[in-house]
Amino acid sequence: MATMNKKAMSIGIFLGLSFFGVLALIFSPIFGEGKNGLVFSDDMFNKLSKGSSYFIPKVMEDAKKFAGKQIATAIKMEKPDQVEKAVKVLTVAGAKAEANGAEIKISADMGVLMEKALKDSDDMYKNDGKSISARYGFDEKEVMVTWWNLMKPLDKQLKKEGKIQEAKIASDVMKKAVETAHNFYGIEAQKVTEKAGLMVGLLVFYVAYTMWWGFAIYYMFEGIGLSMSKAKH
Repeated sequence: MATMNKKAMSIGIFLGLSFFGVLALIFSPIFGEGKNGLVFSDDMFNKLSKGSSYFIPKVMEDAKKFAGKQIATAIKMEKPDQVEKAVKVLTVAGAKAEANGAEIKISADMGVLMEKALKDSDDMYKNDGKSISARYGFDEKEVMVTWWNLMKPLDKQLKKEGKIQEAKIASDVMKKAVETAHNFYGIEAQKVTEKAGLMVGLLVFYVAYTMWWGFAIYYMFEGIGLSMSKAKH
């Protein structure tokens, strides 16, 4: 019969109760602006993630190489209801666009087209959605979704035509600018160096808190006489 180890059980109970006490604090809205610990840490890591995802200036430099290069192609939108907004965005961006069902014929300066998409992405990244909606006459998020819906088939079509470099810049604009700017819209960007201490502290706390519960279980099991030992051979 297992022998009760009162000291180990007391340590285990203390660690268990304190673990849940800290857990209650984590879920309490005491971390600024009424946020609980999980929301606070999630917001912080989102801000740091945005701060390290600003690739737009580099893509802008790459896009300059396509200034003056004309493209004349046709793309097919995935859904018919995407066509109207796609034509609107292309027209405002200086391209010629003609719709026929779900297909759009495009004639444009590749450099100018990418420049416009990047300008919108940069404004979106900097949370200046009003400038974008003013240019196109509809919601800024819908504008960015429309750019994404355009770039995806444009990338595929240009590859089919053997225009690999043009396809690559369209893909880069879609993934590194349009998509990133849309996903992080409304979030304040912060550099890792600005929050290095807090980030390290949270990571250390996460590891320590996980071990905290592990030791609580360990001592409680030892308290009721269950323990781990090396097997005898």
